[in-house]
Amino acid sequence: MHSIRRLAAPLALLLAGAASGTAQAQAYPDHPVRLVIPFAPGGSNDIVGRLIGEELAKRLGQPFIVDNRGGAGGTIGTDLVAKSRPDGYTLLLISTPHTANSTLYKKLPYDPAKDFAPVARLATAPLLISVYPGLPVKTLPELIAYAKANPGKLNYVSSGVGSSQHLVSELFESRAGISMTHVPYKGAGAALADVAAGHAQVSVGTVLQALPHVKANRLRPLAVTGTKRQPVVPDVPTVEEAGLSGYDGDNWWGILAPAGTPPAIVGKLNKTIGEILAEPDMRKRLEAESASVAYLEPEAFGKFMAGETTKWAELIKRLGIQAD
Repeated sequence: MHSIRRLAAPLALLLAGAASGTAQAQAYPDHPVRLVIPFAPGGSNDIVGRLIGEELAKRLGQPFIVDNRGGAGGTIGTDLVAKSRPDGYTLLLISTPHTANSTLYKKLPYDPAKDFAPVARLATAPLLISVYPGLPVKTLPELIAYAKANPGKLNYVSSGVGSSQHLVSELFESRAGISMTHVPYKGAGAALADVAAGHAQVSVGTVLQALPHVKANRLRPLAVTGTKRQPVVPDVPTVEEAGLSGYDGDNWWGILAPAGTPPAIVGKLNKTIGEILAEPDMRKRLEAESASVAYLEPEAFGKFMAGETTKWAELIKRLGIQAD
């Protein structure tokens, strides 16, 4: 009899905990949720974060307040969320740099894997390799041949050391077997403007940010990353079509919560995000930003991030890149 009681006690606690978690999820959210975007307003992270936040608010009946906390490659805002209460009321919008920062920075005030619970991957976006129109190249193979004939003489731009634009450009150099000179800027807008003006020659950045310059003939597009051509630049081939295989430098976005957030709340958020991303209107809105739905559930998203972390760590260590 005593042994049965000893077994029954922990079972009762387990069932009570499960019931409590279910009740929490049913009531969640009962007040506003903060969505931290660890980058400045106006960029692709901000655009995607606000799109998802607006739809979550509509479906869950509480405001999802966007809080832009830029600086230090996204680490300031990320640290804020890592140290927040794990109750589902503080969430984090992440992109490619999240999986690179553990290698880029000598010491982070948080663990990018252990201090967070994956909620959902949202979308991916291809990148556009473009050049200053005065450069004597019209195709990707011509750019690669020119760079090989003139090692270190071409300047490529980025929005800062360790930024996603910097990393994907370094990956392009590595896959193409070329050497260019990195010129970091404080933002993608200023970087692209300098390529358009001829002060630098090469940009590997988002299609959305480059498009106005392409339309005005201030940038010459050579290739897009990803598996398919983009409707906004239908005549521009993919990198694979242009003859360079193995270059997987697309940008991506996802949502994390602090580690310890109740699984029932994470599950409710994931289910709601999946429903949002399945809507044709949301797909169209993302496509207007040159992005595509790439929904993943928590476990699959966690595995994806682990793979990305390994990919960037190998590149960063081999090239000796270090963030300031």
